[in-house]
Amino acid sequence: LQVNRDGKLLFCPCGAKLNIIDVETGALRSLQQEEEEDITSFALSPDDEVLVTGSRALLLRQWDWREGRCTRTWRAIHVAPVASMAFDSTSTLLATGGCDSTIKIWDMIKQYCTHNLKGSSGVVHLVEFHPDVSQPRLFSSSMDYKIRIWDLGCSRCLATLDGHFSAVTSLAFADGNTLLSSGRDKICLVWDLKTRESKRTVPVYESVEAAVLLPRKGDFSQLGVKKEGLHFVTAGSKGILKVWEVATAACVYSQTVPFELQEEPSEHSLTQCLLLPARNQLLTVTAEHNILLYDAHTLQLRKQLAGYNDEVLDVKFLGPGDSHIVVATNSPQLKVFELATSHCQILYGHTETILALDVFRKGLMFVSCAKDKSLRVWRMQKDGRVSCVARGLGHAHGVGAVSCSRMKETFVVTSSQDCTIKIWNIPESLTSKAKAALLSSPETLHAKVTERAHNKDINSVAVSPNDKLLATGSQDRLAKLWSSADCSLLGVFMGHKRGIWCVQFSPVDQILATSSADGTLKLWGLRDFSCLKTFEGHDASVLKIIFVSRGTQLLSSGSDGLLKLWTIKTNECVKTLDGHEDKIWGLHSNKQDDMVVSASSDSCITLWKDVTEIEEKEAQAKEEEQILKEQELSNLLHEKRYLKALGLAISLDRPHTVLMVIKAILKETDGRKHLEENIVRLRKDQKEAVLAFLVTWNTNSRNCHEAQAVMETLLKHEAPDSLLQYVGIKPAVESLLPYTERHFQRLGRLLQASMFIEFMWQHMRLND
Repeated sequence: LQVNRDGKLLFCPCGAKLNIIDVETGALRSLQQEEEEDITSFALSPDDEVLVTGSRALLLRQWDWREGRCTRTWRAIHVAPVASMAFDSTSTLLATGGCDSTIKIWDMIKQYCTHNLKGSSGVVHLVEFHPDVSQPRLFSSSMDYKIRIWDLGCSRCLATLDGHFSAVTSLAFADGNTLLSSGRDKICLVWDLKTRESKRTVPVYESVEAAVLLPRKGDFSQLGVKKEGLHFVTAGSKGILKVWEVATAACVYSQTVPFELQEEPSEHSLTQCLLLPARNQLLTVTAEHNILLYDAHTLQLRKQLAGYNDEVLDVKFLGPGDSHIVVATNSPQLKVFELATSHCQILYGHTETILALDVFRKGLMFVSCAKDKSLRVWRMQKDGRVSCVARGLGHAHGVGAVSCSRMKETFVVTSSQDCTIKIWNIPESLTSKAKAALLSSPETLHAKVTERAHNKDINSVAVSPNDKLLATGSQDRLAKLWSSADCSLLGVFMGHKRGIWCVQFSPVDQILATSSADGTLKLWGLRDFSCLKTFEGHDASVLKIIFVSRGTQLLSSGSDGLLKLWTIKTNECVKTLDGHEDKIWGLHSNKQDDMVVSASSDSCITLWKDVTEIEEKEAQAKEEEQILKEQELSNLLHEKRYLKALGLAISLDRPHTVLMVIKAILKETDGRKHLEENIVRLRKDQKEAVLAFLVTWNTNSRNCHEAQAVMETLLKHEAPDSLLQYVGIKPAVESLLPYTERHFQRLGRLLQASMFIEFMWQHMRLND
């Protein structure tokens, strides 16, 4: 990963693409190679003007990354892929380290290879130019764990710095004569480049992926920097940032993190660390591809961009204005995204995979449940930070579904693989903002009611809009209705042929909607428990359903990655949305009912906006414009302004109206002459449209005269080469020829009949 000069854009490779991420908004765009060859390395010049990528196809590409186009491609000369590359401080020289143990130096202005440095052992995974232009030297490291210093003046290795016992991961220059190196051997070394000897060995007790020198200027007292001298930050396998003092080889600051530290590499391990001087920030990348931005002076988290989501199991809108979404991925952590900036908070608490989410009506509190048999209640503060305020234990197996009370934040219902449902009361201390702010640790919740509800796993649970009823759906193919007061059974809905995946109450009617693995949706009456409607159309299991459009429509998601919109009144599917490639587990609409978020096993989260009103307004505006144009056309015909009438009729795509205009012209005195004058003055695209129309007119003997008149005009005034440039000229000619021949044959027969009649008439007169 690299950052541009002002620290606003991040460049990171992903397969055959190079992604460019805006740090402020989280917006992403990509540079796509023509062939599907993975990018193995890339480098951005210090002046931000030149971007070069290397691929497995052994090609180097130079990009105009602002325009998103490749400006130059050349062979890398390496016989194996390029593993590393770096620019010098002048942005004129590029060094490429290959898997073939060689290093090439390229002159980016004159566009040729200037050096071929041999002598490394194995893959050259690290290359860096000396920052001082007056010292033309290159530093490299390969699989023999040594740092080589190359003199570019004579193309030979000046010295080898031998001190690491594992791969060297980063090089940083303190000044022209001091070098800091880090390695996976759990040490950092400070080198004197004059004597080419190690001045200090700093044991850091973890595998280090990057070491960054702190600037000599600036207040870093909050990071334990009390004295002048060299200090550096390490990022490695433990997943935390540490500040070290070179003079004493001591750790002066260790970052506090919300997760438990592990000695071995884990998903929290840090793989990269960069200093962004323009923003006074420090950037790190985790093994899960999360990008974190910290204040360089305090190491306080400023922003986090989430990387790979894995399988997304649930998603809900969050915040008073639905400004955030909370996402449950295939992990024990929750992710809360701010939609405007893509900033992500990662919430720790659960110890196993989180399975389901639900949000209270106000949008500030939400509940999660997981395979660790627990549920947790979370609250969002005014500043957007989220913290856990309560935790409940009691189920014998993983908790697979959860639903919150709808009117007030009074209770939560959970269901589990243990076939039971539990109702948990929410204490006042959690709903009151003042009291919730005083909580130092999560409160413990206790189940008010427990009821064995089904004979198989319960997949879904829902609370009615008035908080008086509960509904459950199970793998036993049954949905059941319960009283929320005492969990007493009120009725059973039977009719699905396979397990039920989701149940939802209508927000406006006494109706329950269910979806099943049998590919159907059903609507049930709450009074007599009868099936009112069945919606068929999915070819796979229907995993989630929600009511949209103020309860008049249903939106369903299937295991085939399709969303379907159903109109309840007509029982028809009015729209199928194809936005995912795998099972859609999460589906939720915002409070304004104009946006939907979906989440799938394909790791994608998609926001859908309701554009019905916009489309209706556009259609209405178009219809009004059509009416005005038709009125204008009528006026033009009345005023005999035929040229404008022709142009308007063609723009409206009205072949019949164009034909009527041509007939009106031909009825005038010297009609043929006027028709020629009007046809000649049309634009080329208008003539092409008329040509397409007259093909249809020519098929009818009633209109063939007008078609032949227009055709005669085009052939008379357009050169053959010009006619051949017309769009659709070939099929038009192929269609015109047979009908034109037929019309001439008919005229020939009519002429013969006319001559016979005239002969008979003359003969009769002679006899008289």
